[in-house]
Amino acid sequence: MMNMEMVKSVYFIGIGGIGMSAEARYFLSLGLTVGGYDKTPSELTAKLIEEGARVNYDDDLDKVNDCFKDKESTLVVYTPAIHPEDNNLLAFYFNNGFEVMKRSQVLGVITDQLKGLCVAGTHGKTTTSTMTAHLLHGSHLGCNAFLGGISKNYHTNYLLDNKSEYVVIEADEYDRSFHWLHPYMTVITATDPDHLDIYGTKEAYLESFTKYTTLIRPGGALIIHKGLEMKPCVGPDVRIYEYSRSEGDFHAENIRIGGGEIVFDLVTPTHTIADIQLGVPVGVNIENGIAAMAMAMLAGATDDEIRQGMKTFDGVERRFDFKIRNDKTVFLSDYAHHPDEIRQCALSLKEIYGERKITALFQPHLYTRTRDFYKQFADSLSIFDEVILVDIYPAREQPIPGVTSVLIYDNLKEGVKRSMCSKNQILDVVAKGSFDVLVSLGAGDIENYVPAITEILKDKMKE
Repeated sequence: MMNMEMVKSVYFIGIGGIGMSAEARYFLSLGLTVGGYDKTPSELTAKLIEEGARVNYDDDLDKVNDCFKDKESTLVVYTPAIHPEDNNLLAFYFNNGFEVMKRSQVLGVITDQLKGLCVAGTHGKTTTSTMTAHLLHGSHLGCNAFLGGISKNYHTNYLLDNKSEYVVIEADEYDRSFHWLHPYMTVITATDPDHLDIYGTKEAYLESFTKYTTLIRPGGALIIHKGLEMKPCVGPDVRIYEYSRSEGDFHAENIRIGGGEIVFDLVTPTHTIADIQLGVPVGVNIENGIAAMAMAMLAGATDDEIRQGMKTFDGVERRFDFKIRNDKTVFLSDYAHHPDEIRQCALSLKEIYGERKITALFQPHLYTRTRDFYKQFADSLSIFDEVILVDIYPAREQPIPGVTSVLIYDNLKEGVKRSMCSKNQILDVVAKGSFDVLVSLGAGDIENYVPAITEILKDKMKE
């Protein structure tokens, strides 16, 4: 492995990814020359350019600055979603003796120097890790953070604190990336099978989480959601705590929901912290908050710091991201793209807006995920009153014969109002429709339509 002290420039293949951009910002903060490739421009790449990164949008080697072609001083970082056979730049770096590392490998190197507070799990990890970072950042402990979403408190996915011994990390199970980490403490939120295109079987997916628990450092802690199928395998001096909404070493009591607010008491192994108020008051954030507060408390945050941090947490872009919220219309965007995430979203919205009609505008993400889970998607979406299905977002995949959004549509339960539309019909459907509570769901490019949907709904409110 390259001596990191020899690195003068870092080139990212897939620099516009949420995790990749956080690492790019880290190397920019060190004063290194940073550049990268991504397929399409985005708000993230635009911000990176503003911050000093050199970004190009095609894989033509001639358009890459010469400073990124010196193998003695250039580190190349890539996302596993991009392959050398499909990308000329990545092929060049692999074939010409450069130090080429996965994003997760680099994150492992960076975080080995600090105490990693990691959040893993099929869903909830972005919100929980961002909550944890906000709690610690506002405490006397401080923290560094590499997040999988843009914090609405700080408008970034990366926090730097040279005085703190802690780094908060979103531990991604895709491609077994989290196996490069050595957490001091970690939360595991859920282990509902996902990424079966990588793992093949549910058993292999669960085993991957078991291996991850073996990587927790001596003297550290595992904070695991109660009732998961996986079997932890930690060292003899690693503490294990369970949590959930209603039971476990950390849980909530005296939950009060009303008037657009959620307040509860946090029960810990040693005492109770009264009157925790959620800054983003949705039901799923009770459990996310319990996990984040557990890790912050075990790291040394005080009760007052925890209480203040939870109250001032503004959320994460694309995670229960409210764009309009009033008595006439509610519109929010959410990244949910797994059946269990959609179920949690639906139940949380029903808990708050149970008397109002709730409509989901859902864009499935990946052909393989739709093929593997279309019945589960239909079950979760059937909790909503109305479902509008958009064509599948392919991301890195080629189409699979017979796999379309119709699979989900045909399995929705009786009584659920349903329709389908293409992406270019979304705005027209919204303009002609009548919505009380509307949520856009998905990890694809449906987010690109959110600003226009917001404006359409605001105009309709004036009618």
